[in-house]
Amino acid sequence: MPRALVAFVRLVDRLNYGIGRFAMYLLFVLMGVLLWSSVSKVFFNPSLWTLEMAQFVMVAYFILGGPYSLQMGSHVRMDLLYADWPLRKKSWWDAITIFAVILYLGVMLWGAVDSTLYSLQYNERSPTAWRPYLWPIKIVMCAGFVLMILQCLAILVRDIATLRGKTI
Repeated sequence: MPRALVAFVRLVDRLNYGIGRFAMYLLFVLMGVLLWSSVSKVFFNPSLWTLEMAQFVMVAYFILGGPYSLQMGSHVRMDLLYADWPLRKKSWWDAITIFAVILYLGVMLWGAVDSTLYSLQYNERSPTAWRPYLWPIKIVMCAGFVLMILQCLAILVRDIATLRGKTI
């Protein structure tokens, strides 16, 4: 395989590994927000910001952790037939299906970028009592889709290398 492709795969893997490890700790942030929500409802006045903040943290956890999950192979997969196939046949099917995933993610990214630009242009805010700006979480969503597309491309390069009898 060309050195540039090997370097690309390694860069994407390192980037998504680091961001994925960071995203794992967002679960503790989520638990802290929800704990504060419970405590404030019992002992103080309920906080207005906790529900939406929990939703934003959960979105960031999910979106930024997705590429890491794909990289580690820990996503849900239907292995009825696939598990018994030889590595070469798995690589063929992975290479074919990754195009569908990239197409889907491309459409999602297109919509996310459009929504983010709208949000930035009009200073879009949530229609709740807390009224946070929505552009920060929309930027996180766009970044997550880009990272997922990059990880899919890295997987595609790996599959092609496997089909050529090489490993990355």
